[in-house]
Amino acid sequence: MDFYELDLNDNTLDALDDMNFSVCTPIQEKCIPEILNGRDILGVAQTGTGKTAAYLLPILSMLDDGGFPKEAINCVIMSPTRELAQQIDQAMQGFSYYMPEVSSVAVYGGNDGHRYDQEYKGMKLGADVIIATPGRLISHIAMGNIDLSQVSFFVLDEADRMLDMGFHDDIINIAKLLPDTHQTIMFSATMPDKIEELANTLLHNPVTVKIAVSKPAEKIHQMAYVCHENQKIRILNYLFKSNQLKRVIIFACSKIKVREIYRELLQMKVNCGEMHSDLTQQQRDEVMYLFKSGQIDVLVATDIVARGIDIDDIATVINYDVPHEAEDYVHRIGRTARADRDGQAITLIRGWEIVDFIRIEKFLGYAVEKVDLPYKMVGPEYRPMNKRGGRAHFHRHGKPNDNKKGKTTNKRKNTRPQRRKKDKKQ
Repeated sequence: MDFYELDLNDNTLDALDDMNFSVCTPIQEKCIPEILNGRDILGVAQTGTGKTAAYLLPILSMLDDGGFPKEAINCVIMSPTRELAQQIDQAMQGFSYYMPEVSSVAVYGGNDGHRYDQEYKGMKLGADVIIATPGRLISHIAMGNIDLSQVSFFVLDEADRMLDMGFHDDIINIAKLLPDTHQTIMFSATMPDKIEELANTLLHNPVTVKIAVSKPAEKIHQMAYVCHENQKIRILNYLFKSNQLKRVIIFACSKIKVREIYRELLQMKVNCGEMHSDLTQQQRDEVMYLFKSGQIDVLVATDIVARGIDIDDIATVINYDVPHEAEDYVHRIGRTARADRDGQAITLIRGWEIVDFIRIEKFLGYAVEKVDLPYKMVGPEYRPMNKRGGRAHFHRHGKPNDNKKGKTTNKRKNTRPQRRKKDKKQ
């Protein structure tokens, strides 16, 4: 569908023309008309499907048409991270280029006092749109800096990430300050039970829009090393020494692990940077500038921080840890092979992560290539869950434990004690 087929105003369409946007993505085609009709929305779509425009375009079009309170906050957009808030703010500036009467301010932590004063002034003057991280917005609310009593639009972007980060209570407390007449728009990459519960709490008779998670691009060469945790750094050493990797993102599950990997890479003389929530906003902005400009070759980051990274020339993605959800795996490796480029995705799978990776392969519909470990290392055996539906048992040398002693013809009698004994050793 073409944007001109939607009921967006002329200023919105002019901005889209300038940005060379003409055809809607599926999430935009389904959400924009419903938002324009005043319906609450629950959208399930992965990053990269165009969901930012799916809510910004109709909201800006309506604000620009008028009929909303002057010098009042009319829209609050919640973001899990500073990086995503900045990305939304940048999109906002482009889409509202021909709307001088529509104002906005981005509100997020990790800044100096000058930035805080700018946020305060913007909110007091009644910026139409507030783009905020939950913690920072709660801080302004506690200081009495913001009035949410006239908000017409409440947007939760990447709601699943906000819940993962522990912002559930903050979101509920913010929602309690909004008028009953506001319209709520919630987007999530996944649909776990906690998102359904939050939707039932915040949304009124919503329209649910689900966009199937797309499979990874065929141009991504996927491979995996099945290893033990203490072998992962040696594998990284091998990859950088033998392949001379450039333009790499390494994903890790926690900021502690990001710091550890970063220190190890520095010892290997790898030109790298780290991205995690312990850095100040100024430090994170500097790292992103260095990486985007090519002054550093490798970025080590957590999933949450990496949500704001949008770079087209990533050649390699390395999953230092296996993500728990197939959608997260697709999102991670989708950072490479963009703009008609080829790319590769390498995953390091330790023993107990095998179960998660088998689930990912089931979603993909094919097995990812398993590569022999370097330096004659021996990893765990790659095999699925056992017949009882529990986790498979993985042995240090990739071979089942032999139990040649104590054989008996009464197998039923001795099987369970033997299994318990083995489990206890592991």
